[in-house]
Amino acid sequence: MKKNSMKQKLVSILLILVLAGTIPLLTAFSNKEPETLYRVYLKGESIGLIKSKEALEDYIDKRQNQIKEKFGVNKVYLPEDLDIEKEITFDDDVSSIKEIYKKIENISPFTIKGYEITIGAVDSQAVDGTEIKGKKQKIYVLDKKIFEEAVDNIVHSFVSEEDYENYANGTQKEIKDVGKVIESISIENKITIKRANIPVDETIYQDTGTLSKYLMFGTTEDQQKYTVQQGDTIEAIAFNNKISTEEFMIANPSFTSTNSLLYPGQEVTLGILKPQFRVVEVDHVVFDEETNYQTETQYDNTKEVGYSEIKQHGVKGVTRITQKIQKVNGATVDVAAVGTGEVLKEPVNEIIVRGGKKTSYYGGYGTAVATRGQWGWPATCSSISSPFGYRWGVLHDGTDIAGCGYGSNIFAALDGTVVQSGYKYDNGEFITIDHHNGYYSMYAHMVSGSRRVKVGDYVVKGQVIGSMGRTGAATGVHLHFSIWNGYPYRGGRALNAMSFY
Repeated sequence: MKKNSMKQKLVSILLILVLAGTIPLLTAFSNKEPETLYRVYLKGESIGLIKSKEALEDYIDKRQNQIKEKFGVNKVYLPEDLDIEKEITFDDDVSSIKEIYKKIENISPFTIKGYEITIGAVDSQAVDGTEIKGKKQKIYVLDKKIFEEAVDNIVHSFVSEEDYENYANGTQKEIKDVGKVIESISIENKITIKRANIPVDETIYQDTGTLSKYLMFGTTEDQQKYTVQQGDTIEAIAFNNKISTEEFMIANPSFTSTNSLLYPGQEVTLGILKPQFRVVEVDHVVFDEETNYQTETQYDNTKEVGYSEIKQHGVKGVTRITQKIQKVNGATVDVAAVGTGEVLKEPVNEIIVRGGKKTSYYGGYGTAVATRGQWGWPATCSSISSPFGYRWGVLHDGTDIAGCGYGSNIFAALDGTVVQSGYKYDNGEFITIDHHNGYYSMYAHMVSGSRRVKVGDYVVKGQVIGSMGRTGAATGVHLHFSIWNGYPYRGGRALNAMSFY
């Protein structure tokens, strides 16, 4: 009775499947038993039925000795876009393993076991202020140790091995008077590593050196070479080839300093760095800095105009400065003063007696800061966060002075007439002065509303013209100071301001 009941149920199920169009009528009531087979899908499309999934996997593995030799692996796996699903069916149109293999081999790449590394995107800013959109990318390696060693190589390119080891081991020397302590070293990009089947048509890194090259330069192609000529210096070679001296040193690690000797015929590398992730270093730095003295002018009406005599020589003071310095891939991007500084020695004002009627020399704009030579220093501190020169193929046309503090005074470097005083998206609040000797000076990233002079005003060396800020394309508080031979960005040529001091 039970047997007849089971048969009736089976017939009912078959009738439902027939009516639904799932099973043909003749098939449904045939005496053939359904088989357990495997349907193979390539890129979502069925390419046939096989009897054994394992048999296909073994066939592919045995046929791909070339892949095994190339990558030094013991096993080759199915393509990523190949799916095999178990199917109970009456269909007897079964393909051979060889037939399925032929359909696969010229369409989809086979895979091998390795590691997929994802480096997250981080937006950044070029030295000229333009925004660089970060990109997310994947890197493939056979052994994750290759990636770990390559990352160490890149970090050590930007942080000295000694400093890194002392930081990692907690053996940094404590700052007693002056010195530096690394507070943190990190990679800004989010990095994930996972075990994966890697298509063999992807770039798969098999050694640390090749991957290190890619992570540093963004390519594995050989970098440009240069043959040293008589009289060459590292600084001149770097500038003439649009790279910074730091980039030169990283690309040529055998040189220990920018003063290293070169010899004619020597070959050096000129690769432009394009690091694939951002190594961020934060330093706590304490140092002693000379502070400029002020110059007082006294007028003696008994002396003729043009008479000048130094009544008291100026003496520079000394201030102990504490700063937090942030570097990204070896380049300083932000300098923040910690406190106002400890005065170790007060400066002594210089007093100059001039002939002529006594007048107000500065017109109420503030005190003057005198420096040695013709050009006056434009800020109250002298820390340079980014020098003049090329970085990553782009010219940084000024000198960034930082660490003076938000709102600190900015001074005119030389007498002249203000020809620009306004706002620009990259310079922020800025002022340009024509010194009537072929040279112009420019002062950028001032505090909003702090400009004290307007176009047409005549200023004198040391006159306060504004305050240090971070308007425009600035990552931190600093003064972008530049000197030009000719009108800036209108046919003029940017010069290294430090060559004037």
